[in-house]
Amino acid sequence: PVATAALGRLLTGGGIMGSMMKNDTDMLTLQIRSGGPLGGITVTADSHANVKGYVLNPEVVLPPKNGKLDVGTAVGVGLLQVIKDMGLKEPYSGQTVLVSSEIAEDLTYYFANSEQVPSSVGLGVLMEKDNTVKCAGGFIIQLMPFAEEKMISQLEENLKNVTSVTSLLDKGYTPEQLLDALLGNLGLEITDTIDTRFYCNCSKERVEQAVVSIGRKDIQEMIEEGKDIEVKCHFCNTAYQYTIEDLKRIIKRSR
Repeated sequence: PVATAALGRLLTGGGIMGSMMKNDTDMLTLQIRSGGPLGGITVTADSHANVKGYVLNPEVVLPPKNGKLDVGTAVGVGLLQVIKDMGLKEPYSGQTVLVSSEIAEDLTYYFANSEQVPSSVGLGVLMEKDNTVKCAGGFIIQLMPFAEEKMISQLEENLKNVTSVTSLLDKGYTPEQLLDALLGNLGLEITDTIDTRFYCNCSKERVEQAVVSIGRKDIQEMIEEGKDIEVKCHFCNTAYQYTIEDLKRIIKRSR
């Protein structure tokens, strides 16, 4: 459950941040590298809010903290890296320390420090008693440079009143209702909506690149052992089989 909550929060944040990118081919990667028992989390998203991700050690079990899943301890001390591939020569990369390891606060800190955009991020994953996910959701609110002081003060007041995203999700709030609770008295106008989903674009050809990367020597050893190999996608757990003939073709191609 604690790994699901941590991953769910970062997937939700990644989905929203992905949809903030402008071009069809833009890609976003959020990577947490930390010393907690989870080991780290990786999430990627595109501009259509398609998102995928995984936790290094998903089997971690920790006692609750103040009646809630202890995501902060599970993640531990570490770094958050945000990589945006926007088709330029080099992808944009920003990195900040984890300030609370609770994910939402860490993204808020990232926006303020790496992108110099005053932001508020709230994320929540609501678990059922049988350890399935009931729902997940969140928000990212960012101030435009021309925001008036009166509006900023009102927004800060609104944010103080919304102490828990999960409690609003538990009441059945839709994304529009969540935004209304935060921005309703500031003249909220919904201009667009976008569906989000878990989507993995892996294929046997893509995973083959990972096989190539282990090096000719190791591939040759596999061939000599005479056994087919199975490689699983980190993101969706799909297993791909590579026969000895496949490995011979791969080694031939990598010359």
